[in-house]
Amino acid sequence: MADSNGVQALIGRIGGLARERGLEVGLAAAYTAFALTFRGPKRQFWNRMTGTGLALGGLALISEEELHAIRLTPQDLALGLGSAAALYGVFVVGDRLARAILPRGGEEIGAIYDLGTLGEKLDLGLRLLLVIGPAEELFWRGLVQKRLIGRYGRLAGALLGTAAYGGAHIVTGNVTLIGAASVAGAFWGGLHALGAPMGALIVSHAVWDVLTFLVAPIAPPSSGS
Repeated sequence: MADSNGVQALIGRIGGLARERGLEVGLAAAYTAFALTFRGPKRQFWNRMTGTGLALGGLALISEEELHAIRLTPQDLALGLGSAAALYGVFVVGDRLARAILPRGGEEIGAIYDLGTLGEKLDLGLRLLLVIGPAEELFWRGLVQKRLIGRYGRLAGALLGTAAYGGAHIVTGNVTLIGAASVAGAFWGGLHALGAPMGALIVSHAVWDVLTFLVAPIAPPSSGS
């Protein structure tokens, strides 16, 4: 009984810290996790990314109780699917611009899409759709941007949230990926700042991930065209 009470007390203290200092703890955890995820052995990338998603998504759920009440309505589904398609169109144009402007744009784009070849499509699709995409929205918009908006206001909070999301990808050393993450972060961050429901953002991110990496990649991987 004493051991059980001790564990419950520890869990309670962790939960209290997350609710009180969730932004600071979350960003430190996210930047550390992204460094480990992107710098580790490539063949285990999706295992690490899934673990990162579970950890950050879990932290968001502990820190923000209102995230427990997310419900997916038909309107959320429609907004999520439509915004995913719109962002896909933005990236089609961005792919051409990156290849034309950045000296290593084509090579860096190919390296991004190499990640989509590291495993079975069904397995990767389920990870993206059920864990990674939803977890990123719960954490980056549901926790980080929400708290930044609470501190600094809607516009500044959204801009800082976008910078934090893009900055987490600096560890990759891939300029094109950093830019792409910043554009996607600004897109979803803008929707969040304008009042889009979390359910719609989760659908948008998860569907966009699957569409971009598996269903209709914008560019072939560098390992083969």
